[in-house]
Amino acid sequence: MDTRRLLSTLATTLATAGLLISGCTSGSSAPSASASSTAASSKAAPAAALATYYAQKLTWRSCGAPGFECSTMKAPLDYANRSAGDIKLAVSRKKATGPGKRIGSLLVNPGGPGGSAVDYLQGYAGIGYPAQVRARYDMVAVDPRGVARSEPVECLTGKEMDAYTEVDQTPDDAAETARLATAFKDFSKGCEKRSATVLPHVSTVEAARDMDILRAVLGDEKLNYLGASYGTFLGATYAGLFPNRTGHLVLDGAMDPSLSAVDMNRDQTAGFETAFQSFAADCIKHKDCPLGTTSVADASADLKKFFTTLDAHPVSTGQSRKLGESLATTGVIAAMYDEAAWPELRAALTRAMNNDGAGLLSLADSYYERQENGSYSNLMYANAAVNCLDSPPAFTGPDAVTLALPSFEKASPVFGEGFAWASLNCTYWPTPATGTPHRIAADGAAPIVVVGTTRDPATPYKWAKSLASQLSSGTLLTYEGDGHTAYGRGSDCIDTAINTYLLEGAVPAAGKTCR
Repeated sequence: MDTRRLLSTLATTLATAGLLISGCTSGSSAPSASASSTAASSKAAPAAALATYYAQKLTWRSCGAPGFECSTMKAPLDYANRSAGDIKLAVSRKKATGPGKRIGSLLVNPGGPGGSAVDYLQGYAGIGYPAQVRARYDMVAVDPRGVARSEPVECLTGKEMDAYTEVDQTPDDAAETARLATAFKDFSKGCEKRSATVLPHVSTVEAARDMDILRAVLGDEKLNYLGASYGTFLGATYAGLFPNRTGHLVLDGAMDPSLSAVDMNRDQTAGFETAFQSFAADCIKHKDCPLGTTSVADASADLKKFFTTLDAHPVSTGQSRKLGESLATTGVIAAMYDEAAWPELRAALTRAMNNDGAGLLSLADSYYERQENGSYSNLMYANAAVNCLDSPPAFTGPDAVTLALPSFEKASPVFGEGFAWASLNCTYWPTPATGTPHRIAADGAAPIVVVGTTRDPATPYKWAKSLASQLSSGTLLTYEGDGHTAYGRGSDCIDTAINTYLLEGAVPAAGKTCR
């Protein structure tokens, strides 16, 4: 996979916390009290009111990707109010190829929230997962409600989104703070205007309940699932709701559902600082490193200085958009998701420091899933919609951000200020949060494998440790390395451990670490 495609794939596993003004906020919610009552009753047969959904038959059709089939599944728009009608969810699958006895379906989710699971399946998992896994599982994906092909949340036009991504995310005075707050407010108003019907019904709890309908419709007694990044929160939520229906669950790049939004956002700030230090330590070994050649501290200082310069004087990109601090920060962050992008980042920074911002803009566009025609996928819109519904906002307003700035800047001198202000986005969300931070034990669930990468920028390693300890049947598998998530990214040790679990049900040994 080339770097551009790699970054596009990793971008769908992106942001689980308040990264930029993109609206990527903490996915730290967990089942609310009403959801917990659902979990208590989930051991029983589906309620009569849902029987028609569990009994529906999918009509499969070819859908342009060789070897894949597509269909549409119905679920209640509002599980508490059937009269609200249905929501249609896009499903795709690739049947098990053999040899060997078919185990069942393996549902995959790349994260986000907002990443298209169908695109991930057809573009990578269904063709790139190990052959022995694809031989014995039907590879399946459903775009969660509000995402991509499943009645997507829409918020802004392409030109409006361009302007939104360029807003200064490190305000220097009251006027700039007001402009940033206005950008968040306008984003929220756009979502409410264009997506009022679906906006209150895209929570992770609802998406997890949709997955249980799909499990039944596919004819599987248990749900087998591999989720990355936010997909780990979705999978853990499913296990909490339906512990007796869990099969093989792999949660790679795990989130900690017990954290508040502000704590999760601050942790992720530190995660990107750790990742950048790893990049910087590598960068200064190369002659083409534009961030100094003496120490990581010097490299950090150089990047911070460069961002400050761009804040006052954006540089040309060869098109109508200029590269300012916000887009440059996004471009750097995009390259932190995988070390394979580090050479490209060195080159892009070098160009930008010589007044050519095209390279960093390209990296930022890959993160935002901006197309060459100026349109955007709905990744960032769904991301905000899900996260702002899943958890109470990190901050009550700009004054609260100001008070928290020192702790964010301590977590990351380079990224802390921007990450803190980005965490303001849910403050103005039009739909009240329905989830709250909550530990997930999933008592009675089959063994679950939780995977953590020690220098993961987006989902810090300590989150994986925490989730594995919360889950009654959780086992932690550690990858000592860089980048976001671990499975399928070059570690034979990790891949073998996960493949063995998926195919044979044998969990990794306690404390297993791969390098």
